[in-house]
Amino acid sequence: MDTSTFYALFSATCFTLTGLWWTVVERHEHWLSDTRTRREVASVYLSFLLPALMGLFAQIGGTDAPMFWRASFVVIAVFGAVTTVRFLRAARGDGRAGTVARHWWASLVGYGAVAVLGVAPGIARGVGVTPLQAEATILVLLVALAHALVWEFLTHHRTDPAA
Repeated sequence: MDTSTFYALFSATCFTLTGLWWTVVERHEHWLSDTRTRREVASVYLSFLLPALMGLFAQIGGTDAPMFWRASFVVIAVFGAVTTVRFLRAARGDGRAGTVARHWWASLVGYGAVAVLGVAPGIARGVGVTPLQAEATILVLLVALAHALVWEFLTHHRTDPAA
């Protein structure tokens, strides 16, 4: 599969996951009344939205305008890293956090790698792949981590506020 097709499918899938998450949240409005839970809901939302945006910008820039996708990846990755740090700081010492939430720093590593490859794409070429292929691999791992976060969130939170 060429990277253009991958990013088209990837971006569409991530935007779909973002929409599905909105639907889940809409059915559980009580999640938004608690600051901690609202922060976790937002973290899941960004975990799908940010890779979706990167995939979209990769399609726009592609190999024809590499500076476009590289700059957009760096900006979005920095935003993702900053929001992840804020989430981690807020969740520090929270005994209710599950395994994935306690290891959410892994997404920070992923965003850092995306930003580094955006600035220095030659790193990817040094290991025999194109920069867009390397970025795609990292984005897939970020979305897999996001899926784990969703699973943990849904299995650790009651779905019925009256229960």
